[in-house]
Amino acid sequence: MTGTDGDTGEAEKPSVASAPGRWSDLGPRIASGAVLVILGGGAVVLGGWELALVAVLCVGAMVWELARMTRGDGFDAAIPLGVLAAVVLALNLWVPAPWPLALLLLPSLIGVMTPRRDSGVFAAYALVILLTGLCFVILRETLGLAAVLAILLTVIVSDIAGYFAGRVLGGPKFWPAISPKKTWSGTIAGWIGAALVGAGFWLTGWGGAGLIWILPVIAFAGQMGDIAESAIKRRAGVKDSSQLIPGHGGVMDRFDALAFATIAAAFLQPFLPFLPGSQG
Repeated sequence: MTGTDGDTGEAEKPSVASAPGRWSDLGPRIASGAVLVILGGGAVVLGGWELALVAVLCVGAMVWELARMTRGDGFDAAIPLGVLAAVVLALNLWVPAPWPLALLLLPSLIGVMTPRRDSGVFAAYALVILLTGLCFVILRETLGLAAVLAILLTVIVSDIAGYFAGRVLGGPKFWPAISPKKTWSGTIAGWIGAALVGAGFWLTGWGGAGLIWILPVIAFAGQMGDIAESAIKRRAGVKDSSQLIPGHGGVMDRFDALAFATIAAAFLQPFLPFLPGSQG
């Protein structure tokens, strides 16, 4: 999910005549957002093959978008690379053997052999995308519904808290060279929001008190994911990773923060105190 602190630069105010144009994409945005919530939320709740299928489709789409943004002159390998990434993740999720793990590097290796700007960026981020899909499904299977809900809520709440704090408080920029919209006030507000999510899970009996400090770490990872994708788009000279989701841009635009947050949660899995009663 792409985060915005709200400390946008000075923009020319639209005239009254042009104001309706500001809302021209509101209908498609609401409709596609509702579809995302229904399909994605349903898959998360159900888990199993339904979640695995959604993960495979999202990973394929994200690698396709990444390949398009980093392509060079010559043959456009975006579609083959997206299909390859989806197949590799499917093998890792549905083949009961360890050998498919080695294939996680395959899209990165083949991608750098095609005409491409920023080959290193493609190789690294393609691996991140595949690890995200794999780790999210594994976390759902091993820690249960509470864990993935906590990750999702951490990303969403930290994003919203950062947006409003950035708008209201403003202040020094967090990393102006890469993400000129982010402020320190928005970043810290995101951590506080994540801590409140952790407190909510603890107070409702879905997790331990340790979530109060662990979820801000995951929120920070999500914020870095947002910045990383912003840097890729800036280098590619594009506003959105694609137009796959009407009114929202691309799949990477929706799941950039979730990608890094999920991988961070996978590394922190031994310290995530979700209670047995929260398994789903």
